[in-house]
Amino acid sequence: MPYAYILECCDGSDYTGSTHNVKRRLWQHQNALGANDTAKRLPVRLVYLEEFDQIDRAFQREKPIQKWSRKKKQALITGHFAALADLAAGQNATHYQFDKESSE
Repeated sequence: MPYAYILECCDGSDYTGSTHNVKRRLWQHQNALGANDTAKRLPVRLVYLEEFDQIDRAFQREKPIQKWSRKKKQALITGHFAALADLAAGQNATHYQFDKESSE
């Protein structure tokens, strides 16, 4: 099955990816055969996993998560799904306020 996943690196940073085989991909990351980002921050720990029916859907899920703030990723990891909307709305409100002020 395809998956989107989040790893926590030893320095507290995170890495988001997608794969068909989580066990193999985690092994690759742990052995510095995954991404360059994780190779420099070993060991890593799997903190979030989401299953999909097709790899392109897992990849489509991975891409926006990579751009999320640390707080929003933590809400996803800990299952605080209501906070996801609040965190997204907070960013939108901030951007809106900034745009409004710059146009005045």
